[in-house]
Amino acid sequence: MKRLSFLLFAGVASFSAAFQAGIMSTSALQASFLGTSVVEVAPSSVGTLVMDGKSNAIRDRIKTVKNTRKITEAMRLVAAAKVRRAQDAVIKTRPFNEALQKIFRALSTQIGAENIDLPLLKAREVKKVLLVAISGDRGLCGGYNNYAIKRTEARIKELEAAGLEFEVLLIGKKINQYFKRRIPKKIFKSYDCGQAPSGQDATEISQILLGAFLSGNADAVELIYTKFISLIASTPSIKTMLPLSASGIESEQDEIFELSSKDGNFDVTRKTNAPADAMVFPPELIFEQDPLAILNAILPLYLNGQVLRSLQESVASELAARMTAMQAATDNAKSLQKDLSLKYNRARQAAVTQELLEIVAGAAALT
Repeated sequence: MKRLSFLLFAGVASFSAAFQAGIMSTSALQASFLGTSVVEVAPSSVGTLVMDGKSNAIRDRIKTVKNTRKITEAMRLVAAAKVRRAQDAVIKTRPFNEALQKIFRALSTQIGAENIDLPLLKAREVKKVLLVAISGDRGLCGGYNNYAIKRTEARIKELEAAGLEFEVLLIGKKINQYFKRRIPKKIFKSYDCGQAPSGQDATEISQILLGAFLSGNADAVELIYTKFISLIASTPSIKTMLPLSASGIESEQDEIFELSSKDGNFDVTRKTNAPADAMVFPPELIFEQDPLAILNAILPLYLNGQVLRSLQESVASELAARMTAMQAATDNAKSLQKDLSLKYNRARQAAVTQELLEIVAGAAALT
């Protein structure tokens, strides 16, 4: 009885090897079960799993998801590095803006607020508005571009409801492509500054704004940008760039954000700086030019700083939105990879079970 069981086990094993090697002739089957001969199978083919089309498709998809996860993780890290660069740029420009604020407060105090009569500070009846809107040049950043476009559309509807004329200056490829198809006649100019706005970019844009305001082509200049709040939050905001407000310049606070790591994750710390104190001029100081002329020269520089700061905040918001989107994509890819691995293992186990059932059925049919 023991001898018969051993021969049957050996016959089933040799049959399985013959089946996987593709040797399915009748003589081979009979020989394997009768134990009269031994079928030689190549070592490389022993234990090879014959997968069906479904299993192969799942395996290919797992490979694709792995590659996608690597890409999204790399994009998240690149966005984090660019956020740090934007942070350093904001910190470097702060001393210049602070110095302008100190000089302005000192000169305005010396001259007297009631005696300051400058074109950039003079408000007039608003009949036409130049609307400056900032978006990104690229996608894959969540709803950043859509929020900027919707905020611009909402402001345009408000101006139309008030019966005011308007033109738009578009900064960014995404918002330019959107409005170019809808209101091409209202586009004043388009501008691209990329993801690393410089002082030259801010100067060119501010000169366009100054020219439109001083020439009377626009009675007010409004800027729509995305204010950076945190890595997971940003708010499309609107502020009046021209005419400037003397009290606004004197009382304006400064916020600096710093990207750091906390518990292994990225974190942002915000620091609010109080308005700069007025610069103290010594009594013996003699101005070679009229203080009013000096103020008139400072205001365009201040406007340049405000434009540059808005561009930097918009870029930081875009990069933060891209970081969040890529983190979510990476997490989804990780979860999908796990689910696909479970499905692949189940399909593989099902294929093995099916082969064993076929072997047992064949053995039962020959007995």
